[in-house]
Amino acid sequence: MKYYIIAGEASGDLHGSNLIRGIKDADPEAMIFCWGGELMEASGGKLLMHYRKLAFMGFVTVLMNLRTISRNMTKCKTQILECNPDVVILIDYPGFNLRIAKFVKSLGIKVYYYISPKLWAWNESRVKKIKSDVDRMFIIFPFEVEFYRKHGIEVEYNGNPLVDEIERKKLAFTDRKVIRKNLDLDDRPIISLLAGSRSHEVKHVLPEMIKVVKYFPDYQFVLAGVKNLPVSLYRKIIGTKPVNLIIDKTYELLYISDAALVTSGTATLETALIGVPQVVCYKADFFSMVIAWIVVRVKYISLVNLIMSTELITELVQYDLNEKKLLKELKAVAPGGTRREEVLKGYQLLKDKLGPAGASSRIAAEMVKSLKSDRI
Repeated sequence: MKYYIIAGEASGDLHGSNLIRGIKDADPEAMIFCWGGELMEASGGKLLMHYRKLAFMGFVTVLMNLRTISRNMTKCKTQILECNPDVVILIDYPGFNLRIAKFVKSLGIKVYYYISPKLWAWNESRVKKIKSDVDRMFIIFPFEVEFYRKHGIEVEYNGNPLVDEIERKKLAFTDRKVIRKNLDLDDRPIISLLAGSRSHEVKHVLPEMIKVVKYFPDYQFVLAGVKNLPVSLYRKIIGTKPVNLIIDKTYELLYISDAALVTSGTATLETALIGVPQVVCYKADFFSMVIAWIVVRVKYISLVNLIMSTELITELVQYDLNEKKLLKELKAVAPGGTRREEVLKGYQLLKDKLGPAGASSRIAAEMVKSLKSDRI
């Protein structure tokens, strides 16, 4: 069968790559076309568009790039018509993917949605589009079962694919001392900085993060850079601050870290699953935050707290993300800190809620099974 998969950002590329491997296991003859990144391509998908050309986030950023987004939409529709797949699988990225879903549904092609848009956070009315334009939802958070059920959509929770990825990475890791040596780091304890995968996130969040470096002379601060952003962006913000920059080694870095400052997003859950106490940081341009404050309906911004239904990890958002508060909260989760053990115990409960590894394979197998049954 032919599959067309759309992921619009780095986390979607990661989840998409694991899904592709699962699909190929369940359907060895699968032909897979994709919008995503290097990970999806390496897993066997034919890459038709890279996510770095799609990753517009924030209300102002989206408005400034409407023409590019429209061109991408047209290109995607044309490719789908040319490929004529058995199914289009959409991974998160709702502003783009929900519009594609409507188009694909009009063609009579199956539409599967893998990793639900965060409709439980804002714009709940979009559930109507899910009901009309999506044949099956495949969720990755246990709390989404009740959310969709109240809207008359039956979904099953089959686990979270990040659990798979973290377990796979841990098995491949060598001794921590070896990782330190390979990353050219010394023996001092490490505080890692995860400043996001988009340039506007880095520009707003990283300057606040590095303000606390001077208070931790016995630690080494290491910034986990992403390869889709220019090194010059990081260097300009870091300036003369004693911060190491390591590109595309986020999991290895977290594995040897003692604490972390993390931009809200998938990285908060990755950090928790690896077991690093963290402080969540988020800041955006003024107008984007004003709109977010008006429309966002959830109490927490990090996936960890949403899953746990309590503020297990501290969230510093916008004006709360300042030097004084960040210093206080980082001290609390660093070795010897007052909240460190509480956070680590909470991480174990989080893992219990998410369930065992194998989600990617289970979900892929269910997709293939469903498609084959529809063809009979």
